[in-house]
Amino acid sequence: MVRAVVLNYNGDPHVYRCLDALAATDWPPGRLQVVVVDNSSTDGSPAAIAERHPDVELRSLPTNTGFPANNEALRDLDGVDYVALVNNDAFVTPGWLAPLVEELDGDRTLGAACPKLVFAPRFVELTIDSATFRPPADSRALGVRLSGVELDGTDRWRSAQFPPPGFWGIERGRGEEAAFCWTSGHAVLRVPLDPGTVPGGTVRLRLAADEPTEVALGCGPHHATIEVDRTPRWFELALDADAEPFDVVQNAGSMLLVGGYGADRGFLERDSGQYEEGEDVFAWCGGGVVFRPEYLRQVGLFDERFFAYYEDTDLAWRGRAQGWRYRYVPASVLRHQHATTSVEGSAVFNRYVERNRLMMLTKNAPAGMVAGAVGRYLLTTLSYARRDIAGPLRRRGRPRLGVVALRLRSFGSYLRWLPALLLDRRRLRAAAIVGDAELTAWIRDRR
Repeated sequence: MVRAVVLNYNGDPHVYRCLDALAATDWPPGRLQVVVVDNSSTDGSPAAIAERHPDVELRSLPTNTGFPANNEALRDLDGVDYVALVNNDAFVTPGWLAPLVEELDGDRTLGAACPKLVFAPRFVELTIDSATFRPPADSRALGVRLSGVELDGTDRWRSAQFPPPGFWGIERGRGEEAAFCWTSGHAVLRVPLDPGTVPGGTVRLRLAADEPTEVALGCGPHHATIEVDRTPRWFELALDADAEPFDVVQNAGSMLLVGGYGADRGFLERDSGQYEEGEDVFAWCGGGVVFRPEYLRQVGLFDERFFAYYEDTDLAWRGRAQGWRYRYVPASVLRHQHATTSVEGSAVFNRYVERNRLMMLTKNAPAGMVAGAVGRYLLTTLSYARRDIAGPLRRRGRPRLGVVALRLRSFGSYLRWLPALLLDRRRLRAAAIVGDAELTAWIRDRR
């Protein structure tokens, strides 16, 4: 008996596709129980779920408690052999479950087994080439600002991909450039295709630059040379109809990076078969995983103070310290529509990511690692203050307070929780049977 838990918050229309896919799972009839935990949605999706899937158990919560609301369906596991989490914006393939259960059946030291998560759409690429400049108090080589992506008139900004080193990450701005990212000299943009569609059509990009800049766009045999200036404008390029769409990996198990950052193994890599071997991983991703109930009973559930981000890495670290292992199983595949509930790079995203990483480390990491992470956080905040506040003031410009204020609020929230976190730390270290040296051996470089 397997319970699949789907956490829903305003999941229309993605949650219906998720539940349709779960219903098509290749598994014995009556042995897959689907529970939807609704986080106080306001979009009508709970009523629609009840109508479309009357066989699904719907548990509605009075308030939105974030990702740890999954705990509502992880406490009562009597009679359940395994329990799975599936994001409401993910959809499983029919054979996703059997390989994960088989792995857990074969090794009782495994607390969890996790699938390969790939992004929901397939992609084609186009290039953006320009000269670069280095602004005052900023070490980056910047090309042009990209703030919009459309394919045949349909907005593709949220599902397009801006992989490094060609892009510098999404930033917040104003007006038409409320969200944008800088290119470097040569950038490769990934344009998402709807499932079942083939390449072709016309891409429109909204571009701007601090100074008039010549930009070369390219996609297969199609090329265009354009002039970009301070005013954001739309430019068109035909997509290569003969391009071969490709999948992109979101998560092939989770890892711990230098500095105490959690990360998706394989994130943004083209899926070229490089993750087709099963192996142990440091942690699992909460977007798709199958747990052994005994693991949860021993280690505990998600820390409800986290709300969003790092709660899965925290739980995985706690389990590792108590001797549990996790296995990545590539024969199981989930497709995930990334960041539909939360927006990567948004103020909410950055607030919780920054705060929760420090909370996770304070609970679980060696003392020197915690101190180093806190020190780097404060130094990074100071560098942003020099760039965004001191720099503009020296030039008699307008200071930009947003990033610094956000980081200070995050750190203030961390300090408010610090006494309770230190009590948790003492309890967890007393329960640990695996030493820091063995756990930190999992830390990897940022490559």
